[in-house]
Amino acid sequence: MLRVSQVSKAYRDVVALRGVDLDVPAGEVVALLGTNGAGKSTLLSIVAGLTRPDGGTCTAGGPVGFAPQDLGVYPTLTVAENLRFFARLAGLWGARAKRRIDQVAGPLGLAPLLDRPARALSGGEQRRLHVAIALVPEPPVVLLDEPTVGMDVVSRIALVELVRGLADAGVAVCYSSHYLAEVEELGGPTVILDRGRVVARGTVRELLRDHGESRVDLTFTGPAPDIALPWPTRREERTVRIVTDSPQITAVRAINELGEAAQRLQSVEIRPASLESVFLNVTASETSETSDELNASAESAASNEPDGVASDA
Repeated sequence: MLRVSQVSKAYRDVVALRGVDLDVPAGEVVALLGTNGAGKSTLLSIVAGLTRPDGGTCTAGGPVGFAPQDLGVYPTLTVAENLRFFARLAGLWGARAKRRIDQVAGPLGLAPLLDRPARALSGGEQRRLHVAIALVPEPPVVLLDEPTVGMDVVSRIALVELVRGLADAGVAVCYSSHYLAEVEELGGPTVILDRGRVVARGTVRELLRDHGESRVDLTFTGPAPDIALPWPTRREERTVRIVTDSPQITAVRAINELGEAAQRLQSVEIRPASLESVFLNVTASETSETSDELNASAESAASNEPDGVASDA
């Protein structure tokens, strides 16, 4: 298991993490979702012991296997030599090391590449070796930071299946990514980070229920018509976007409401709630709240200024 409590970190004036809490039980994959710069890599680096937090605690139920974003392979060694080296660092020798190397090399498609120098691998192959190195010691806690960067579709699917297998074996896995499709495929507990804060958490199903937005997009030839519809709508150039909980029914009713504008209707697109809509909604909400906090702080500072003294802000 892994437990992170109120972890914070700043690099001079840049706040990377703001009181982050995270629980990864044994036997589960918890996805950590966020854009570049959201604080995902900083958080995992702190959990792995590579970065000291400014505050908070991290507790892991045993050794941690960490595959950071930056590749960590020895280019002059073969794939097998890389894996044997890290196996020995973990106290695995001889037959035990060979058995463990076979266990991780096979699912990651590295078995045919064991005799090839790491420098001769493609970018995706090096990424797979990088992940395998983190798994060789058979740690009870695994941290994967953007593990599929540079991988092809087949390799991504294989890695997701491997991660599920780790969880089935009782490993606590924290899977950091900005690929929404991967997180949706994992389907389990998900934590969304934005500017160093946790802005939403829950299973994918729960996030879709609580924060998702389904809609109907009506696209017209020429500018979108200015028509009154009985649903929340947004007009964007040639498209009218209708937010609704029942997009199929709404699409039919909306077309009937168009009147003469129906003659210019070019396409109708039904967009069910997705993790993309969840992410956009919760991060937009956080932006608004942060702006409100800054405005409140500015107003408070101004009210505390002595009469006749202007604030630099």
